[in-house]
Amino acid sequence: MIAPIANHDREKISEILNNTGVFNTQEITVAMEMVDEALAKNNGGDCPVFCCHDDENRFVGYICFGAVPMTDFAYDLYWIVVDKNARRKGAATELVRFMEKRIAELGGEKIYVDTSSTSPYEAARAFYKRQGYSAVCVLDDFYRKGDNKIIFMKDITIK
Repeated sequence: MIAPIANHDREKISEILNNTGVFNTQEITVAMEMVDEALAKNNGGDCPVFCCHDDENRFVGYICFGAVPMTDFAYDLYWIVVDKNARRKGAATELVRFMEKRIAELGGEKIYVDTSSTSPYEAARAFYKRQGYSAVCVLDDFYRKGDNKIIFMKDITIK
């Protein structure tokens, strides 16, 4: 089940971000700032957060996305994180499908995802490809030397 973020989800989001072994301190800080903004604005801000719970109502992951400023129909997927114990059970795919449907309902057409080229992000890159996202740009040494930014994109108007 996917629902807008609630106050009780904040601690679980913090836990999964810290337990993935992928995100650095700065990334976790930014992710939590976006979570806190969504909570402060009752999920009515620029970057809503939606949480996924399993059939037994256990928190398994979340997604954060929003419209790209100054564009007519482009959206960014900012964060998608699933608990290590819930991976490979469909939660991430469910979250992406929910986001795509929501964005389409809002008139969105293209979804962009930025990610790192480093090995800890290999699983994320493979996941995006399985979801129909294509790498459209690589910015060399973007995050730091040897850590390129890879931009994936999906046109959700194409069925």
